[in-house]
Amino acid sequence: MSIGTETVFNAILGIVSQVEQSQMENIKTAAGLLAGTLLEGGIIHVFGAGHSRAFGMEMCGRAGGLVPMKLIGLEDVAAESFGQGLNLVELERDPNTAHRLMELHDMRPEDALIIVSNSGRNGSSVELAFECKRRGIPVVAVTSLAHSRQTDSRHPSAKKLYEVADAVIDNCCPYGDVLLDIPQLQEKTGSASSVVGAMVAQSLTAEIIGRFILEERTPPVYISANVDGGDEHNRKIVQAYAHRRITY
Repeated sequence: MSIGTETVFNAILGIVSQVEQSQMENIKTAAGLLAGTLLEGGIIHVFGAGHSRAFGMEMCGRAGGLVPMKLIGLEDVAAESFGQGLNLVELERDPNTAHRLMELHDMRPEDALIIVSNSGRNGSSVELAFECKRRGIPVVAVTSLAHSRQTDSRHPSAKKLYEVADAVIDNCCPYGDVLLDIPQLQEKTGSASSVVGAMVAQSLTAEIIGRFILEERTPPVYISANVDGGDEHNRKIVQAYAHRRITY
């Protein structure tokens, strides 16, 4: 089999199709939970380590996105701990990282959290889900069930993310997050999780906005900063969430 443009397009679109066919109800369930949070005055925090951080960037602070969304990540802890010799891999695997994130960010019971982890096995993600549950903060997980079910947890509880979250969206990506065999090599290529993640993020955003419309409420949506009037619109709409440390 040859490796090239067509093969990776077909393989990744196949995963997207699987998500469309199997996860629509899960996405709508998660969106309903998240919409309820926003409609009641809370905000949504989005956590993803490594490439999963791209999911948060797709939902937070971008054109067409909802204003009361806050991206949190391992980078926040690394910056706060500058000079301690920490690296992001260690932080991702350490359950204590979750508590440091909770200290850095103002997470309240009226809020919600999206945790994005392809493997769903690392200590920071699982502990963050547990800690939010302890505080009454609902958790939505975006993960690969195929990968997670084939690995051991790195959390002391032996639980994986999908076993703790209130709502779970399966990204349908395979173990190892690669799709294509490379002839004569053990390694594979063609990662799908970032592409699928962007689709899920946009689907959640659209579904949440739809819930606002059904409630006859105006959804707080960003305009591109690169269109005329964008800065003015965004600065004005962000003012309502300045007390939650959301800035433009």
